[in-house]
Amino acid sequence: MKTIKVLFVCMGNICRSPTAHGVFAKLIQEYELSGQVLIDSAGTHAYHVGEAPDARATAAALRRGVELAGQRARRVSSTDFEEFDYILAMDDANYADLAELCDTRYRSRLYRFMDFAPELAIGEVPDPYYGGAAGFERVLDLIEVAAAGLLADIRQRHAI
Repeated sequence: MKTIKVLFVCMGNICRSPTAHGVFAKLIQEYELSGQVLIDSAGTHAYHVGEAPDARATAAALRRGVELAGQRARRVSSTDFEEFDYILAMDDANYADLAELCDTRYRSRLYRFMDFAPELAIGEVPDPYYGGAAGFERVLDLIEVAAAGLLADIRQRHAI
């Protein structure tokens, strides 16, 4: 069986995308799909390459039983488009940056993450970096719903 590869992408890869990575990893573990789904995260910019996720994102995630430790920021590369089956942008600006980098052969792999949560009618996961703790909680709320929708899509599309 083919491994499904999922990449979450935000700007700096220290808040939203590592949070989505952690939330989705927990969900995959709960459904006992760890051997069938590989998860990573990256940023469209190189501001924080090598850094751990933001301490506020880490603390908010831990309160919900989601572990972000061990993740390190990296910048998205052109090979990611060939490697990953799902490349999920957290907002429209990052989607546009990714679309610019993406070879047209792989455009079908590029998604807006919140498209997997249509019931919320929200197009973007807002960047909590310059806000307070409530912003990180809101990000988790949105990511949890979209992660469940993404998992449902993967399970249906790939029969796992």
